[in-house]
Amino acid sequence: MPKIALVVLCSLLLPAASVLRAEKASALNIDAGVTLIAERSLRSATPDNFWMEGGSIELGATVWRGLGIAANVSGVHTSAVGRTNIPLSLVTVVFGPRYRWHANHRISIYGEGLVGEADGFNSLFPAMTASRARANGFDAQAGGGLDYHLSQHIAIRAIEAAWQHTQLPNGTNDVQTTLRLGAGLVLLFGR
Repeated sequence: MPKIALVVLCSLLLPAASVLRAEKASALNIDAGVTLIAERSLRSATPDNFWMEGGSIELGATVWRGLGIAANVSGVHTSAVGRTNIPLSLVTVVFGPRYRWHANHRISIYGEGLVGEADGFNSLFPAMTASRARANGFDAQAGGGLDYHLSQHIAIRAIEAAWQHTQLPNGTNDVQTTLRLGAGLVLLFGR
């Protein structure tokens, strides 16, 4: 995990928490989710697409009238990229704005746009001069999900879907696109 990404993530979330504390208690809605995810490559340097599996931890805060922020750390792995025997492990750290509809209802829907860093390792990343086993690059995600509230403090993340764009060396255009699908458990605070 790149230390700079963690420092940036913490430096953005800690001041946000202070601002949220200054708001009325009824306006403070924080959720922490743990999600199992699967990612399907949509565009790669190989002739066929492949699946990666893993998990993510997400922290979100609704600041004002559904608007808020979210941060996500996820990790996925595949033992073979396409028809090759080359494995790939990928960790992403992203953050950005989120909008949540009906945060205090039984069913809550959210949409978010997140940006950050992707760290690929235990693989082969061809570059102009030489291939490497590890590479870092830009990551952008746009998506959303649906949470079903079981109680005041627990929800099921019934579905999460996102389009993900990474820029890691691949020997052609250094662009990868995946469809991320997931489901999991969410802890709710401040409701």
